Amino acid sequence: MNVELEKLVSKYPELVDCTSDLEEAFQLLVSSYRHGGKLLLCGNGGSAADCEHIVGELMKGFVLKRPVDEPFRQQLKKIDPSAGEYMADHLQQALPAISLVSHTGLATAFANDIAADMVFAQQVYGYGKKEDIVLGLSTSGNSKNVTKAMQVAKAMGLKTIGLTGVSGGKMKEICDVTIRVPWKETLDIQERHLPIYHALCIMLEKEFFQS
Repeated sequence: MNVELEKLVSKYPELVDCTSDLEEAFQLLVSSYRHGGKLLLCGNGGSAADCEHIVGELMKGFVLKRPVDEPFRQQLKKIDPSAGEYMADHLQQALPAISLVSHTGLATAFANDIAADMVFAQQVYGYGKKEDIVLGLSTSGNSKNVTKAMQVAKAMGLKTIGLTGVSGGKMKEICDVTIRVPWKETLDIQERHLPIYHALCIMLEKEFFQS
């Protein structure tokens, strides 16, 4: 078992049954990033906040430093000799991730003009490319706007990952991988989602940035 998964289970023993799905999700993400893909995330309420949280861990250093490589540093210095060093020192390598919940103008316009339950689906349709992955968070696994986004992703040939409660809901049938927390109440599920995606983000960071 991956060392980060061992740490996760040592803190949250009830999540041991999630580790095989977590490992599978990790492998999907590694493959996506190695082939130039990105991660698109969607969810509602607390799960929307989790989408933002995950993006924050992937798009900058989390537990490791991620300095830019030397050729890029030199290119910045060539473009601006006075500020290039500063910019290189204050940039970090990223694992591309977009939280679909943040696009207020698009979301409100689409919800008002077309259909509220299709907002995430529209974003997946607009942003999604062959190597991308869509990660949906839904404690029930049945959130209509999330499941529709997953269905559009599948129609486009994208891989999909679900993070849900124990039943998995409709997402269990749609997603390539569904990580199902063994709890039924929303707050209990969300409390376990955080350590799960923290472990996943650390695993990805070490895969790509640990020397």
